[in-house]
Amino acid sequence: MTGTPPLCAAPDPDPRAPAFDVPAGACDCHFHIFDGPSPQVAERSYTAPPAPLPAFRHLQRTLGLTRSVIVQPSVYGTDNRTTLQTCVADPAMKAVVVIDEDTPPDVLASCREQGAVGCRVNMLFGSNAQIDSLAGLARRIADHGWHLQILGDVSALHDSMDAFAGFPVPVVFDHFGHLAAAKGVNDPGFTALLRLLGDGHAWVKLSGAYRLGPAGPKTDAAVADLAAALIAANPDQLVWGSDWPHPAIPQQEMPNDGAVLDALAGWVPDTALRNRILVRNPARLYGFDDDA
Repeated sequence: MTGTPPLCAAPDPDPRAPAFDVPAGACDCHFHIFDGPSPQVAERSYTAPPAPLPAFRHLQRTLGLTRSVIVQPSVYGTDNRTTLQTCVADPAMKAVVVIDEDTPPDVLASCREQGAVGCRVNMLFGSNAQIDSLAGLARRIADHGWHLQILGDVSALHDSMDAFAGFPVPVVFDHFGHLAAAKGVNDPGFTALLRLLGDGHAWVKLSGAYRLGPAGPKTDAAVADLAAALIAANPDQLVWGSDWPHPAIPQQEMPNDGAVLDALAGWVPDTALRNRILVRNPARLYGFDDDA
């Protein structure tokens, strides 16, 4: 790679409160921190803006969220120090890290002790992580009780999607499966995702909707159709995430996180079901205490 990858816009510093009552124990299941000791790797696809923990805490308070899951971003590669240092000090936070296939067992154990509950494979953005076999990686993490988190476009993975059913760990797909929303619910990769979800072999994050197409009512309607199909398939294995601070998104204006959370209420107008997605489902997946 030549030159410095483009600098992403900073998040909106003034999130507004959501328009609905957020339940106690609600969890943001996908956010990043860009601060601290981890350097941004040369192989990255973008340059992250500053996004320190105090800014995320302000977001949490404003949205009424009490639990969270920090996700290792691609720009830090396999250096999980920033992610784990953020997590270890907060009993209401879990972490998803990035590892190689040859990461030593003692390092995996140390990550688990610092709050890691899963590892992420990023198929879309550049990193220095070296992974040749998803099945092999799943076997490595199974003894730690972790899940495998996939950032990949399911429309490009449709020939291999059914293999995830045989993995010895839960498989979590970021951002609706990250297919272009205009491809619709009948896309072969998305229908494979629906099968996995319906059979209990997959989880899906209702997050990053702005990554799925150009801003506007056509994309909004298409995303709503995807959400409806996922809910019909298995609402008990869906979770929500803000995707703060929204790095590398295909739009100039950064979203306000109050509107990001309100989008969930649009997709899931039933209060009881929405509360399951915000509280009970992430408690099961990430191992939070059941008491909210």
